[in-house]
Amino acid sequence: MGIVRVGTSGYSFRDWVGEVYPAGMKDREMLPYYEKEMGFDSVEVNFTYYRQPSARTIDGMSKKTSDTFGFVVKANRTMTHDMLDPETWRYTDNTADFETFLEGIRPIVDNGKLICVLAQFPPYFYPKLESYDYLRKFKDQMGKIPVVVEFRHRAWLTDTTFDALRKYRVGHCIVDEPADAFPKLVPFVPQLTTDIAYFRFHGRSEDWYNSSADRYNYLYSKEELESFMPSIGELAEQAQSTLVYFNNCHAGSAARNAAMMKELLGQPANKPWEKSVI
Repeated sequence: MGIVRVGTSGYSFRDWVGEVYPAGMKDREMLPYYEKEMGFDSVEVNFTYYRQPSARTIDGMSKKTSDTFGFVVKANRTMTHDMLDPETWRYTDNTADFETFLEGIRPIVDNGKLICVLAQFPPYFYPKLESYDYLRKFKDQMGKIPVVVEFRHRAWLTDTTFDALRKYRVGHCIVDEPADAFPKLVPFVPQLTTDIAYFRFHGRSEDWYNSSADRYNYLYSKEELESFMPSIGELAEQAQSTLVYFNNCHAGSAARNAAMMKELLGQPANKPWEKSVI
């Protein structure tokens, strides 16, 4: 079994203050606290989807963490959502967007703290020849940087897709979301396509299609998390690196569930929010 990292999808949330962060915590203090006090050794960086990363910002984040801390960086939307012409639905040349992104994350590439890039595609990214070709080109643009893709359309979850991802050396992001209640969502399908096993927990909110706050307002029970242990354990035995991230970020639920998951995996779990300092 390789290394198993558990963390959250983001760390800089004001509604975590007074919930899992101490009252009065400043934004600049969050990342060091996330690592040193909460005990998480990696994090998903999601702001890079909304705006291209700058080397200065990424380097500043890196310097706030230890040498063993790892980052997953989410691909910018120009690389996953906006590469299609809205009129013709043909792919545009977004090479410059990849170059900007790569330059922005260079500090953590150079110092070895980048684990992989997460490319989350939209529901309208549908499996067809052009889409498969784009996945291959995406990986080619990233060079030696590991890439993991998260699909938002369940039509991708086929043997054809998994075989293609293995051929392209692209990882598959295994998600949990309320697919039973909302058939358009992607079900939990544990498939390994590279040496990275990637699990992403979005929560099971019944208000998924309301606001983003409602969507991620969910706390998994211990019993729910236990049901995933056979799949996580099986893939962790095969993978060199297993990543488990919680995106149910509302009011600190992700941090609470990540600590619960660490306990289930037999890892030390810090829960500073249970102390009287908050």
